[in-house]
Amino acid sequence: MMISNGMKKKVSIMASLLVGFTMIQAQNLPKVKSTSFKKDTFNIVKFGAKSDPFVLNTKSINAAIDECSSKGGGVVLVPGGFWLTGPIVLKSNVNLHVNRDAIIQFTDDFSQYKLLESNWEGVKAVRNQSPLSATNADNIAVTGSGVIDGNGDAWRMVKKGKLTEGQWKTINERGGVLSHDKKTWYPSEKSLKGSTVKDPGVWKANSKLSDFDSIKDFLRPNMVVLTSCKRVLMEGVTFQNSPAWNLHPLMCEDLIIRNVYAKNPWYAQNGDGIDIESCKNFILENSTFDVGDDGICIKSGKDEQGRKRGMPTENGIIRNNIVYHAHGGFVIGSEMSGGARNLYVSNCTFIGTDIGLRFKTTRGRGGVVENIYIDNINMKDIAGEAILFDMYYAAKDPVPQPGEKREAPKVELLPVTEGTPQFKNFFVKNIRCNGAEKGIFVRGLPEMSIKNINLSNLSIKAKIGVVCEEADGLNITDLHIEASETNPLISLQNSSNISFNKLKYNKSALLVKVTGDRNDKITFANTNYDNSDQKVVLAEEVKNSPVTFK
Repeated sequence: MMISNGMKKKVSIMASLLVGFTMIQAQNLPKVKSTSFKKDTFNIVKFGAKSDPFVLNTKSINAAIDECSSKGGGVVLVPGGFWLTGPIVLKSNVNLHVNRDAIIQFTDDFSQYKLLESNWEGVKAVRNQSPLSATNADNIAVTGSGVIDGNGDAWRMVKKGKLTEGQWKTINERGGVLSHDKKTWYPSEKSLKGSTVKDPGVWKANSKLSDFDSIKDFLRPNMVVLTSCKRVLMEGVTFQNSPAWNLHPLMCEDLIIRNVYAKNPWYAQNGDGIDIESCKNFILENSTFDVGDDGICIKSGKDEQGRKRGMPTENGIIRNNIVYHAHGGFVIGSEMSGGARNLYVSNCTFIGTDIGLRFKTTRGRGGVVENIYIDNINMKDIAGEAILFDMYYAAKDPVPQPGEKREAPKVELLPVTEGTPQFKNFFVKNIRCNGAEKGIFVRGLPEMSIKNINLSNLSIKAKIGVVCEEADGLNITDLHIEASETNPLISLQNSSNISFNKLKYNKSALLVKVTGDRNDKITFANTNYDNSDQKVVLAEEVKNSPVTFK
């Protein structure tokens, strides 16, 4: 068979990218500048701090940070004890070190947190001041092996469906108010009122901070927010019980997060582990996440504001991490309007997450997510999809609550605009998953297919096998999949340039079903077809068979 020059070029590019994936680990990973601090130590006790659950230490802790920074930097020491405080603001050249037997507890007195112009889920918004923050700081750190607690239970609303009957009774005994349908608990009337307002907290042209006083309690802060900082280190500390997102580096450069534990109740609304947004040159390694929303998440702003910011999250290494409960183990989106690229994820474990590898977006976002390299991921007891690409994100929990009914999104072809998102050039290999609702799910847009997704050496046990809609260039090699529902094992709709090579599977009634009127070049090769009672079924609208078996 003759191979065209164009095909030769494509094969050459693919080969070089895949070779690059194996070599990148050794020599071409992003370089990240590290922090460096003077040895001078500033003990918060010497600034008047007292270990006492009745004493607010806000002034003492911030005074120690201010003096440390003004004298050229060093270590601000939080010794063993219980340290109640309001918001803490880090300054340049300061390492906030929390001893093993220390706990920093942020107060539940909301009056200690000022309303500020901030950022919420990728857009300009008003929020309460974050418990721990830094802005435009250089060379900062939070280290040690103690605990930082955001007192998030005082802030968060809670859905009844996520609690046992006993837990629901207990939380109602705290006071607070219920939503009109009695299905959500809010800590205060202001919090409930915020839930009824359209776009609560979103900053508009003529906004004033005082405009948001009536819903202040609803405007929960992310616990640790580092904005436009350079040379950042977070190491060893347990960050827990955050009001909203736990760790949120925003527009930072040269960021290292190592050996941290991010912990939230599994029912924590917006209780993400870490959201790395519009950051450049970073390492996240040897850390553990057990939270109420996405575990490790990559973001870069939302819709027009994110595109205008134009700062992709790029040049990142994510390795040797464990994620327990979370909506997703490793996640990109849905606020990815500034793009994401050159990310290297390896040697991670996801146990009991709703989704394993989760890539989500929707119309209006725009942005390009590309050049994502993932290697050696182990998963167990995944409630939803082991691997998911979805361009119809609907801002709902990935796994429906018991009794909840969801309709599939309406599929319609729309014009391509600057708000049309793109997923392309993913290279994923060495994936093992023991238990998932669905093995692989790919769902693009009619006007923008998900492109050039390369999956190799996968072993997956799941209820449902592979579902692919609106993809162009899905290449799956060495997939061993066992699914309990095998009629069909693989569903393809309106997809082109789809290849399965060296497919292994359990006994199936039907190997592949093809639907839609826009399918082309679907190939199966080096596969034993004897395990399927029937190889292919074409829906009525599929006029000419696009499937080839080799």
